[in-house]
Amino acid sequence: MAFLDQTQIETIKEKIVEDLSILGKTYKSKKSNYQLISVDHSLIENYKNEGWEEYSKPLKTKTLLRKEKDYSKKFKDTIWCQFYELGFRIMNSEHLNLPFSKTEGDVKEIEIIAIGEDTIFIVECRSAETLKKGSFKQEFDLLKLRLDGFKKALFQIYGNQYKIKYVFATKNFRFEKESHDLEKFYSSNSFLLDDNAYTYINNLIKHYKKACLYQFLGMVFKNEKINNEKIEIPAVKGMMGKKTYYMFSIEPHLLLKTGYVLHRTRANISEFPTYQRLLIPKRLSGISKFIEDDGYFPNSVIVNFNSSRNQIQFEASSKLNNSNSCFGTLKIPNAYGIAYIIDGQHRVYGYAGTKYSKNNTIPVVAFEGLESVEQLKIFMDINQNQKAVSPSLKLDLEVDLNWDSKILEYRMRALNSSIVRELANSIKSPLYNKISVAEDKFLLEFKPFTTAIAHSGLIPKAKGNKIKENSDLYCLYNISNQDPQEEMEISKKAVFELITACYDFVESNYLEIFNREKYFIISNRGTYAFICLIGSINSFLVDNKDINKNFTSKQRFDKISKYLKYLMDSLVNINNDDETNLLKELGSGADKKWFRYFQSLVNKIAPEYNPEELIEWNERQNDELQSKGRVYGVEIEKFMKKSILIKLEEIFHNKWELEIGSIKRECVDRALQEDEKNHKEGIIKESCDWKDMFNINDYKAIIEKHWSKKPDNNINPNFKTFENEFSIDTGNGFNSKAEKIKWISIFNSHRNLWAHEGTKGKRLNRTEVEFIEKIYNHFYK
Repeated sequence: MAFLDQTQIETIKEKIVEDLSILGKTYKSKKSNYQLISVDHSLIENYKNEGWEEYSKPLKTKTLLRKEKDYSKKFKDTIWCQFYELGFRIMNSEHLNLPFSKTEGDVKEIEIIAIGEDTIFIVECRSAETLKKGSFKQEFDLLKLRLDGFKKALFQIYGNQYKIKYVFATKNFRFEKESHDLEKFYSSNSFLLDDNAYTYINNLIKHYKKACLYQFLGMVFKNEKINNEKIEIPAVKGMMGKKTYYMFSIEPHLLLKTGYVLHRTRANISEFPTYQRLLIPKRLSGISKFIEDDGYFPNSVIVNFNSSRNQIQFEASSKLNNSNSCFGTLKIPNAYGIAYIIDGQHRVYGYAGTKYSKNNTIPVVAFEGLESVEQLKIFMDINQNQKAVSPSLKLDLEVDLNWDSKILEYRMRALNSSIVRELANSIKSPLYNKISVAEDKFLLEFKPFTTAIAHSGLIPKAKGNKIKENSDLYCLYNISNQDPQEEMEISKKAVFELITACYDFVESNYLEIFNREKYFIISNRGTYAFICLIGSINSFLVDNKDINKNFTSKQRFDKISKYLKYLMDSLVNINNDDETNLLKELGSGADKKWFRYFQSLVNKIAPEYNPEELIEWNERQNDELQSKGRVYGVEIEKFMKKSILIKLEEIFHNKWELEIGSIKRECVDRALQEDEKNHKEGIIKESCDWKDMFNINDYKAIIEKHWSKKPDNNINPNFKTFENEFSIDTGNGFNSKAEKIKWISIFNSHRNLWAHEGTKGKRLNRTEVEFIEKIYNHFYK
């Protein structure tokens, strides 16, 4: 029933702007972080006392002033701009009072009214400068009553052909999933535009351009009817396995409205498992241009109709005796977001805004009632070999693909990813909104977490259906539990709680370090180092019998925290050189160097913590040890070259070069390449002798080929065959030729370590130097 008088109608309509020029200027103003006003020169000082500042040179009678918007206004303007960017071009220019009954005073200040082709959005905004728990009991208790009035008022002004949706936009508010407030809110069929939804909509705007509105409407009005008229199209019905499917052609504009893409974002978390990645803007624009230029796609879009409220109907009109397929009419409810697009979203959304969206048809294969996991498997089968599926999305999908796998290795991958997902999504986690999961992009990447957890020992490693040796010694997973699903949940909870407690310890006690982005804790390199350190300390404490498998996560953390304090105190007082050098470490291996550095900081304060891998790493940093290994290695190579060439000449005389013809050709080529390189770099040097271009593998090939050969008519009583000269027992058998020269391959692998002086992370340890020394002593007794 109408209850607005004409004055009220006019007052409201005055606040609603349809002029595109005015809307554009309003958008520009709201997009800015500053408010602008023009004031008389005589009033400038008064305004300056209130925080305003001059923005431009004074005009004849006025001066332009600006002032930074407060946090609340900035947020409200940001949401207004988001609706403008979604494509709404009938909007309020300023806040308006919207009546919800005839009673005087029953009005509510509304921040945003956005009117589309057949939708109206009523938006209220609430924001907080710091994270806090959301409680809006008063607003939500009265929401249904007010919404009824709001709808009547807007229907009276604009007509009842519109669908009206109330949106509550929040920033920095966290709601408990089972809260009474949210239950009241959702019972009013309203939409909560929280931080996750805001980020997702921004991504839609960025990636979907003109098509973003369709996905937005599908998200907000999912399963709600656009109108009561059904879409009726000819179709063929068939069976694939045990699944019913339909083949038909449909106009793109109809699929744009009824279609929806299950993007892998927190905004769609209620629909998990989801699987899709966001569109590539450049590719989307290219497809739109291709369509505008009369291009077409002969392959089918794949969708799934999955709505219990708005089910499709098929009326068969004929069936051939020799076919299981039948022809008929498919009746599709005209409702938002009922056709989940499994494959072909670029093709569908490429039609948005083109001249062919209403007069072209596109082929579709449609399933009915597929579970999300089944959709996911189809998606992965189609896309698993395509680069478009991001590593982050693949890792996140491990949970849904492999959680119930019969293969232990796959279940451990799923367990790993589920822990990271929990760290990213739980409001209990200090890493909430800090980890990129699937299509949600944040500061930290997903992969360093899965890599770190896999290397930490907190969960076991598996190959096929077998636990790798000793990988269950320190893990928080009971391999004896006969119920793998139960144990997966227990282990996920335990590892999540332990890692959360460790990060919470840093946030609570070392906030300056925690809040510093791309620093020692909140960075991809820091992720690996910190979580691996947690695992390393856990292993040390287990070996030391300070903790055992029966410890709770809290008890375990209480023991670990002492060593984390040693780390963090050291990082607080790190000297400038170490800080600079560590932060400069980039690329492959940087994360492991950070981990070893973290271990060394703990070791300096707690010498009892000295794991084998840290001992080895310190050895590899020992320049004296490297020098010793290098000196021995150079002498071994000199001996090998001299001895091999002498033996070849004694056995083959002046034909010795022909005997190693293929090796010589490679050496000559290496020498020419070296000469060419020196020439290009302006190095004046004599041409390289090909005999200086032998490598260890060349020596090995010569020794193997001429293993037991002797000179004809040997007159040298001291001549040793290659077998006699180069057989060295490495302690792994000494019967075959392969066993006797195995040392050459080992020596060559060690040579690659000492030959590259710049790679400190890949240098010699003490055991390797001792091996090289043993070979040296064999030749230089």
